Amino acid sequence: MIYNINKVREDFPILGREVYGKPLVYLDNGATTQKPRVVVDAMVDEYYSVNANVHRGVHFLSQQATELHEASRETVRRFINARSTNEVIFTRGTTESVNLLASSFGDGFMREGDEVIISTMEHHSNIVPWQLQAARRGIAIKVIPMNDQGELLLDEYEKLFSERTKLVSITHVSNVLGTINPVRQMITMAHEHGVPVLVDGAQGVPHAAVDVQDLDADFYAFSGHKVYGPTGVGVLYGKEEWLDRLPPYQGGGEMIQTVTFEKTTFNELPFKFEAGTPDYVATTALARALDYVTALGMDNIALHEHELTQYAMNRLREIPGMRLIGEAEHKSSVVSFLVGDIHHFDMGTLLDRLGIAVRTGHHCAQPLMQRLGIEGTVRASFGLYNTKEEVDILVAGVERVSRMF
Repeated sequence: MIYNINKVREDFPILGREVYGKPLVYLDNGATTQKPRVVVDAMVDEYYSVNANVHRGVHFLSQQATELHEASRETVRRFINARSTNEVIFTRGTTESVNLLASSFGDGFMREGDEVIISTMEHHSNIVPWQLQAARRGIAIKVIPMNDQGELLLDEYEKLFSERTKLVSITHVSNVLGTINPVRQMITMAHEHGVPVLVDGAQGVPHAAVDVQDLDADFYAFSGHKVYGPTGVGVLYGKEEWLDRLPPYQGGGEMIQTVTFEKTTFNELPFKFEAGTPDYVATTALARALDYVTALGMDNIALHEHELTQYAMNRLREIPGMRLIGEAEHKSSVVSFLVGDIHHFDMGTLLDRLGIAVRTGHHCAQPLMQRLGIEGTVRASFGLYNTKEEVDILVAGVERVSRMF
């Protein structure tokens, strides 16, 4: 055992509850993860003991809350190996991080006819912000195709670059297929054309160690709630030389240095991009979550989830009519599937009555579904606390539902 899974599960009280009289089998970690006690306790403690608005306050509670908030920024910096806390911007999550960059980068560097490259397997959060920019500025969106296994075609990716290409924005790990994209190689290829890269790391950070300097990513985004932290908080990492050049995303308190009716000067990094009161309680809890997974060991988590995913795919293949969606060579802890002619919604609804929580639908990746020629899938996504016994329960549940049809 890589770590004591039973002891780990005790840290997550919700895993002990029942649904419809059945023990909860929670396999929807791709949508959000459950929270260990240390994360929730940190939030309760700060609200009851330290709660005060951060920055500029001279009183004790404000200074203490500010220290916790900025210590959390250092925890994030260390977790992703950014060079400086100036490169760590707190947002509401990956979606806001991508929107922030799309808006600021568009304002600062893009004009009509310029291009952004994305991929076939992007989440809507990494498609729609660029479509909004296309509508406002007349920029063009180019799409990297993929093969039937769910792997991006790098030869085709290379062909997409032109003198008008300003940015590449790609997912680290597909939330539908589980494909782990070769982002380091893709970043190198983009840099050879002088093009910066944003990586959507929402499904990457929870499952394996991420080193933004090693990747040489210009920007990297992730969400707290997918890495065992609270909802409503996330991170946009950006190289300092890029963030210095980008205009602010929102205006208001905290992001200013001086304001007159004639002119405003902006704050230094990272505060230039953090207008308004931050969720300083959530940032503290996010830091606790990152400390928690660090203590378990990201390599240990990755190995545990890899074994679980391989076991699940092998067991599911035993079911007649099973169609696994996404069988890339390098794959994270997501298994999407369809069985015969059973609608994914029906399968998910009936599995729920057995206490098994999976996700059904298009998973905010409708263009990917169109590429696959399907409406949606059933998705089981694993976390650090899931077990082979839970996989067995899933397989038995799918077999039971299949027999009903």
